[in-house]
Amino acid sequence: MAKTTQETITFDVEGMTCASCALRIERVLGKQEGVGEAVVNFAGQEARVAVNHQVDVETLSTAVAKLGYTVTEIAEGDDRRSPAERYSEEVIYQRRNVLLAALLTIPLMALSMLGDDSTWQRVTQAILATPVVFIFGAQFHRIAWKRLRSLDATMDTLISVGTLAAYGYSIWALFTDDPVFFETAAMIVTLILLGRFFEARAKGRASQAVTKLLELSAREARVIRDNSQVMVDPLELRPGERMIVLPGEKIPTDGVVVAGESSVDESMLTGESHPVPRFPGDEVFGATVNQEGRLEVEVTNVGPNTALNRIVKLVEDAQASKAPVQRLADKISGVFVPVVIAIAVLVFIGWMIGSGEVATALRNGVAVLIIACPCALGLATPTAIMVGSGRGAELGVLFKNAEVFERARSIDTVLFDKTGTLTRGAMTLSDVVASGNETEFLYRVGSLEAASGHPIGKAVALGAEERGVELGEPETVSAIAGSGVIGNIDGTQVIIGKPKLIAEHGLLIPTHLEDAMNALERQGKTAFLAGWDGETRGVLAVADTVRETSARAISQLSAEGAAAMMITGDNSITAEAIGHQVGITDIVAEVLPGDKAAEVVALQRSGRTVAFVGDGINDAPALTAADLGMAVGSGTDVAIEAGGIVLVSGDPRLAVTALRLAKATFRTIRQNLGWAFGYNTAAIPLAAAGLLNPMIAAAAMAFSSVSVVTNSLRLRRFAD
Repeated sequence: MAKTTQETITFDVEGMTCASCALRIERVLGKQEGVGEAVVNFAGQEARVAVNHQVDVETLSTAVAKLGYTVTEIAEGDDRRSPAERYSEEVIYQRRNVLLAALLTIPLMALSMLGDDSTWQRVTQAILATPVVFIFGAQFHRIAWKRLRSLDATMDTLISVGTLAAYGYSIWALFTDDPVFFETAAMIVTLILLGRFFEARAKGRASQAVTKLLELSAREARVIRDNSQVMVDPLELRPGERMIVLPGEKIPTDGVVVAGESSVDESMLTGESHPVPRFPGDEVFGATVNQEGRLEVEVTNVGPNTALNRIVKLVEDAQASKAPVQRLADKISGVFVPVVIAIAVLVFIGWMIGSGEVATALRNGVAVLIIACPCALGLATPTAIMVGSGRGAELGVLFKNAEVFERARSIDTVLFDKTGTLTRGAMTLSDVVASGNETEFLYRVGSLEAASGHPIGKAVALGAEERGVELGEPETVSAIAGSGVIGNIDGTQVIIGKPKLIAEHGLLIPTHLEDAMNALERQGKTAFLAGWDGETRGVLAVADTVRETSARAISQLSAEGAAAMMITGDNSITAEAIGHQVGITDIVAEVLPGDKAAEVVALQRSGRTVAFVGDGINDAPALTAADLGMAVGSGTDVAIEAGGIVLVSGDPRLAVTALRLAKATFRTIRQNLGWAFGYNTAAIPLAAAGLLNPMIAAAAMAFSSVSVVTNSLRLRRFAD
């Protein structure tokens, strides 16, 4: 089956055991014709391949199969196993292996410590060790053999060579009366299996975020069909159908309320703990919980188009991406295993020459092989990203890629768009000051504003209708971005907007209207003028209330050591009034929507590292220009293209949460990498010097992998 331009193919990958496996698959996929980029996630056990023209999936699968791995395409909508489910199976498999291996290894260790070097005791050790090495340790030898056939080596190669060397030497020693190392070979396998078991269990916990999100979905939907209510699987719903949602039930999928009133718990979507009221005309989202009244909901989105599934996709995308800091780890992992094998051979030769004892040389060479497995290095970054992005989704913060975690640490300035971010963005017509007949004034202005499509225009039109004015249909309407509206109604040209626009069209502004406008602006309201036939006829003001949490967010940001700024298209008087309420003194006002990006660039040129927080629609250029863009989304718009972070609810405190969590995640990555690098740097010389027994080396290697995953799991307890 062929894939077309600009598609991303996602594969499940089987057989990866370390970061070098992932890097090897990545390189092979990246070399295939038509592949633009390939990213393989070791922790998530998947590959994502971007293709730039038609590519045959079988060709990609065959190329990977030659390396000894298996890839299976995941088509959109497939019923696929989550990473947590895959790791659950791995836990069961490794638990069985380690328990059975331990049943043989424990008596083997007891025999070796008796000091009885009789033939029967040595033969018994061989009998006990054989199934441990070749049955329960078969997974290492099988993968090592596959890699050898493609002239590759991985951590399984190190384990296989190490245990087979100890076992093979011991078989030879049976006939020469030299010391045997059957207990070493068996104990290495058992300890590494124990490490695999703990690692799989820890990685399963790290990958639970996506699983938990998917488990939130409703299992049944009550839908009206043929004038009766029937229970169906939510996947069978179709747009336009009507669902009935009773109190206490989960809403099966996204829709619009057509009848009934209630409050809905949307905490799984936005992180907000308080239920929100929902009335006819309001949107509701799948997996949220109806709290009180009976709701009749018309289905709008199903399957992959729902808010929940788009959130899951964003989390999966972030977990599949790579942070820049991981590139160094990838480079090291790519050459690590061959280098370690070479070091082990040199250590063996060196000890043979220095001591003349095969047993000593073999023991130290095997210790180098075992201690140097780069598992911890491969897990350091992806597990932290997996847990951090999952925790973010629970809090209403969606990280779109791994690079965000690195960029967030250097942010020193956060620039907030005013409307819809620090304020609610829901304008209402608060004041009307008309020189003449107010009804005529509202008729002409409201009719034009209703047709403009602008949020302020809608507020004016709704306010006029609430005052009993029946609006008409204008002949022409032209919106001028950032300035106002001009149009014709009943043969009269009406100009609505800022004083500059009014003056440009030759309308005189009476002193009393100018004074009224200034007074309204000092109250923090957005005021503007309107007139026709050469005269300004009145002033209107709309009010946008400040969010209750805005001042708290600015205070928290200051505590983080970042400066808060506000940018708005409103005049400076209104902007300063809002700024005073939330605690911002650094304000850029009267900026056209298209010029916000230029203001971001100007701040960057002055030496600041800028995060921009905006609504993701008209703020897209600024979100893209910023060092870190935070788009304020909603349940229906969680996949905003601009910016690197989506704040699912409008609470500005989420911007602070996002920065704190991103910094905590990156700090964890650095801790993990520091431990992994430091561990191998210190351990290899110790093993080469003969200071590490191979069994101790195996235990230490297993512990190193578990330690980085456990450290990453601490992010699950992150609380804002």
